[in-house]
Amino acid sequence: MEHRIQKLSAWLKEQDIQLGFITSSENVFYLTNFNCHPHERLLACLAFPNEEPILVCPQMEEENAKNSGWKYGIISFNDSQDPWAMIKEALAKRNISINRLAIEKEHLLVQRYEVLTNLFPGVQFVAAEEKLHDLRLIKDQEEVRRMQVAAEAADMAVSMIVDRIAEGKTEMDLIAEMEFEMKKKGFSKTSFSTLVLTGANSALPHGNPGTNPIKKGNYVLMDLGFIVDGYCSDITRTVMFGEPSEQQREVYETVLKGQLAAIEASKPGEMLGNVDRAARQIITDAGYGEYFLHRIGHGLGIGIHDYPSLNDQNTGIIKPGMSYTIEPGIYLPNVGGVRIEDDIVITEDGAKILTKFPKELIIL
Repeated sequence: MEHRIQKLSAWLKEQDIQLGFITSSENVFYLTNFNCHPHERLLACLAFPNEEPILVCPQMEEENAKNSGWKYGIISFNDSQDPWAMIKEALAKRNISINRLAIEKEHLLVQRYEVLTNLFPGVQFVAAEEKLHDLRLIKDQEEVRRMQVAAEAADMAVSMIVDRIAEGKTEMDLIAEMEFEMKKKGFSKTSFSTLVLTGANSALPHGNPGTNPIKKGNYVLMDLGFIVDGYCSDITRTVMFGEPSEQQREVYETVLKGQLAAIEASKPGEMLGNVDRAARQIITDAGYGEYFLHRIGHGLGIGIHDYPSLNDQNTGIIKPGMSYTIEPGIYLPNVGGVRIEDDIVITEDGAKILTKFPKELIIL
């Protein structure tokens, strides 16, 4: 992780910024390999243009921080201590004067912003988000390895659900059975709350699973993911329970064609917005454009919704090392919906698909 801190320090130096005050758990993890969610307590990585970084964390997390591989200084505090005073003292020992301070404006609480204003009177705040997004956008080999393992876990979980689908079981039955089995295999952290949706419920892109029973003639949509060593996977598959109607088959095949077209459009040098347009054109031409309710996908990595955002207006250029989801869908109100989602990483040659569960229509 040292090279990541070095890149941030180089940027601070270029921008004449004396301190980078990074506080989101995701970005602290990216910079330090220390994965911590401290609730209301302060967590921060202090980065400098010419000095060694400092990690700030609750005392109860200090041993975990050391075990993460962090080899620089740590300011740890108990619940009776003031971490801000400890930070001020550490900076004074280094004789560092702060005129420009980089923060995550999208993340920093107003209360903490006010503390920093009082701590460094007259300081100029600079947004660090764009630089951090740029750093995280391109994945290295270790990041891809972790994402591949997470994707394999997601494939396994989908297979478990499909094998257990039976008439009368509820959406929550299937979720509970799968998550129990996955925990026994060592996969304890889901990327988000697992979705299993059937019938009209599957027409809600982010519906709420419940006691809705599995019935013949309905889609069963599964959207799930797992976190492995801090990195997320995200897969969606839709299967058919009972013989599909002509329209149900058509909807499924249309979504699949759109997804394959979007994968094909995912090549270095192409515009990100073209990925969305490739799928959307196929779905629109089939007469279902108004039922494709969201962008084609989102970045994936430490965050389940990372950069980039793959909407049709994104003029950014696809580069090797980017990772994102491709997940077109058609959602027919009060009828049902289909979504097919894969995780991909961009290589010099195109898209490498990490999630492998079959996409041809499965009829149970």
